[in-house]
Amino acid sequence: MNFFDMLANLEDDDSLHLGRLLVLLSAFVGKVESGSVDGLTKLAKLDFLLRYPVNLERALQIRAGRGSDAKLEDYERKSIESSMVRYRFGPWDFRYRRFLNTLVSKGLVSVTTEGRTIKIQLTDAGKNAADELTRSAEFGTMAHRARLLKRHCDLSATNLMKFIYETFPELASMRAGKPIPQ
Repeated sequence: MNFFDMLANLEDDDSLHLGRLLVLLSAFVGKVESGSVDGLTKLAKLDFLLRYPVNLERALQIRAGRGSDAKLEDYERKSIESSMVRYRFGPWDFRYRRFLNTLVSKGLVSVTTEGRTIKIQLTDAGKNAADELTRSAEFGTMAHRARLLKRHCDLSATNLMKFIYETFPELASMRAGKPIPQ
């Protein structure tokens, strides 16, 4: 297997994405019993920033006046994985519903609805799994970045969406399937 096949397989492996979402949810829900991320759109927009640290740095420069707290490595700025592909609705990976259903089926998150809003909560098992991930060397930097998102970008879904499109106006004019320029 060559390097490019390995990268493609990693992107197709849901485990990495599920772990990242658990770390993200943990930063936003924390230990609060009734805490939730309200809306799949909010989760997707937050994950866009967590998944693509160059974009997180840009967002932090606007929201917090600095971006260096994201602790980007040189390889993150230059690698092909740092380029976000525009999906049908901007930075929205069509697999989010599958990821969420997988987390529910594993008993790691619960999903309820209030009106038209999906409320995503970590279960006790999800909190334990997220705690383990945040303490691991592999997810430590990601956990740090998720806490930065909580501190500086904990907006309503609507305001977060507006912020994303104001900060990354190129998203609106790009064709689907094309990489978002860094």
